[in-house]
Amino acid sequence: MKKTVTLILFGLLLICQPAMALDLQTAKAQGLVGETATGYLAPVKATPEVQKLVNDINAKRKQHYQQIAQRNKTPLNAVEQLAGKKAIEKTQPGQLVNIKGSWQKK
Repeated sequence: MKKTVTLILFGLLLICQPAMALDLQTAKAQGLVGETATGYLAPVKATPEVQKLVNDINAKRKQHYQQIAQRNKTPLNAVEQLAGKKAIEKTQPGQLVNIKGSWQKK
């Protein structure tokens, strides 16, 4: 009896575990996020999980861009624009990019 209860509780714990966190590659492949010319990600289909992913990645990108701008004594927006251009160029076919305010499949 005790083993049965333990197994039931273990099964319930597995069922109640949160889904694996969304990662960038999965989000891109599912068309949930895309690259923009500003050097940052933007949500295509905003959900709380997608927005959290976008916010987390964009914060890291901004920190990195600021370091590059300081190191090269160049304006932040110049680094962002160059990064955006490169990110769009690197985007895999079938994934989304935002060109002049419009989402397009690459």
